[in-house]
Amino acid sequence: MKAIILVLLLLSGGCVRAKQPGSQRQDSQMQLAMFEPGEKVLILAPHPDDEAIACAGIIQKALKAGAQVRIVYLTNGDHNELAFIVYEKRITMRQGEFIHLGKVRQQESTKAMKFLGLAEKDLVFLGYPDYGTFEIFCKYWQTGNPFRDRLTRISSVPYQDNPSYGSEYIGENILADITKQLLDYRPDKIFVSHAADVNVDHKALYLFLQVALSDLGSLIVKPQVYPYLVHCVGWPKPRHYHPELGLHPPDKFIDSQLSWQHLDLSLDELDKKYRSILFYKSQTESSAFYLFAFARKNELFSDYPELELKPQAASEDKDIVYSDVSEMFEETEHPADFKQPDETIENKGSVSYAAAGEYFIVRLDKPKKLSSRFGIMLYIFGYNRNTPFALMPKIRIVTMGRSCKVFSAKKRIVKPGVILDFKKNYLIIKIPLNLLGQPDYTLTALKAYHGNLPIDAVVFRKVKIK
Repeated sequence: MKAIILVLLLLSGGCVRAKQPGSQRQDSQMQLAMFEPGEKVLILAPHPDDEAIACAGIIQKALKAGAQVRIVYLTNGDHNELAFIVYEKRITMRQGEFIHLGKVRQQESTKAMKFLGLAEKDLVFLGYPDYGTFEIFCKYWQTGNPFRDRLTRISSVPYQDNPSYGSEYIGENILADITKQLLDYRPDKIFVSHAADVNVDHKALYLFLQVALSDLGSLIVKPQVYPYLVHCVGWPKPRHYHPELGLHPPDKFIDSQLSWQHLDLSLDELDKKYRSILFYKSQTESSAFYLFAFARKNELFSDYPELELKPQAASEDKDIVYSDVSEMFEETEHPADFKQPDETIENKGSVSYAAAGEYFIVRLDKPKKLSSRFGIMLYIFGYNRNTPFALMPKIRIVTMGRSCKVFSAKKRIVKPGVILDFKKNYLIIKIPLNLLGQPDYTLTALKAYHGNLPIDAVVFRKVKIK
């Protein structure tokens, strides 16, 4: 295998790399800092296999340097019914079968990580609901009715050997488990799923980590956080195994505010990463073309900088100073050969934020006229150091044209005090800071729709209110 990789590298002669999307920006990426002996590295994985396809190189580099590595899995990946059908070669919707798949995926990860040099004691499987953790983050706090998975019909962790066994599917329990792992392990570096990832569990894990780190405050030394991207529309390309190629940022992020760092892999490390992915048979039988596309000459990490708002006195709207804009991106997965119309790209907009008077303000600008069927889903999760996050409002604002509905968790707020200004090319939403719980910062994202059709989105950003 090593000889084959070497031949492919020599034959490529750098020519293939020059054709790669985003390759012109490769030189501007920073090399990830090397690990130190005794350093503690924590990898947070939404599902079994994410740790291998995104961080197998990280694991090998860290262990070689004498660092410690621990992996914490948010879910057991038990919701992937297509992979189950292909792997088991039968169709079933019984509860026990989904739990069986979760156990299979846990065993696969354990074998893969042992192959990379970790011990079973270095792996922590929490077992929360696959494809349910984002909904829990949005809606299931301070409730006597925990989230109930639509397929498994389970509302608590079903895996008896997992440390979270029996924990109800509510936000407090997930946050407490992640916080406990941080406090017990005290990592120096954390690798976690990216806020721009289109998979909901990947978003959720990033959000839970932000809250957990804020709750811990000075109780631990602030770790360095390196988000990794897995699910992004049409990326990485080409599919399948291409060890002669590098992994480059998706085209849509080339001119964004993301600052990318890369970790280069040796031939041995790349070969070992590829072979570690082979352990995930329940996934490779249906998605090998996708998983092997991550076995390339480097791994990538990036994060958006925090936005900081300086409160402004209440004034005329024209005098309000907004933050730097957040880009809007297509977020829906398409088949590999899907071609987006040019007008979709040309119609991209931007979102910016401000704090003025008693309001947190979100402004969306679009180059083309907004129709009466244009609407948004705005997520605003406020954090206040003096209020437990479970008690903070979990605000979702849904608009369509000039109409507006406001929800906190699962409850609709009848008189929220939100002001909506819908104009030809922009939309401004003013949200009372009291409604958000007088936050120190917000975790904010937005999805735009035309009717019921999603058109683009703004990824979660941490917006501090000074």
